[in-house]
Amino acid sequence: MLIIPVGSTEQHGPHLPLDTDTRIASAVGHALLERLDGVSATDWVVAPAVPYGASGEHEGFPGTVSIGTEALRLLLLEYGRSASSWASRLVFVNGHGGNVEALAAATALLRQEGRDAGWVPCMVEGADAHAGHTETSVLLHISPGDVWADELAPGNTAPLAELMPAMRRGGIAAVSEVGVLGDPTTATAAEGERIFAEMVNGCAGRIRRWEPDRNGLLT
Repeated sequence: MLIIPVGSTEQHGPHLPLDTDTRIASAVGHALLERLDGVSATDWVVAPAVPYGASGEHEGFPGTVSIGTEALRLLLLEYGRSASSWASRLVFVNGHGGNVEALAAATALLRQEGRDAGWVPCMVEGADAHAGHTETSVLLHISPGDVWADELAPGNTAPLAELMPAMRRGGIAAVSEVGVLGDPTTATAAEGERIFAEMVNGCAGRIRRWEPDRNGLLT
């Protein structure tokens, strides 16, 4: 059975690397190997991550490379069709919220075609939206050498629902000069360890239950 991390290449403020979402999805994927041991007689394998996603809202900042929803949908669909020729079950581990539409469409079609596929999000309750306390804490835990502590700066901390109208018109740049939604200055490695464990536990529980909805999301 195959675990496929799906991330993005996009700005994460001045303090986090462009592949933050990809790193988190990959780290969760590899941590799942220990948690899923014994689920079945078939071994789980973690694939190299898909490092590009649908990140158009971040294109106001240098370094962002978005392939868009339709291209990502087709990539994941053809990936799943190919991998299903030898893997009995596929699970996409998603590290970027902008990928959800593509993941849902691709996984739903894979299932309609008779392939045993699903997807899980790397999410936790109470997380801030982008490059703030949550993601910065996780990176301090899994990749501390790549967090530029001297560049930490608060971003826009307003609720995401309030920001969405402006973001739909002008992306993240319309609501945050530094590209951050949240406050990374409160992040700690200890908090990152707790958040990361919650992500892994959540994904492991969904995979163990294996109850995909109509879009392939494991619930």
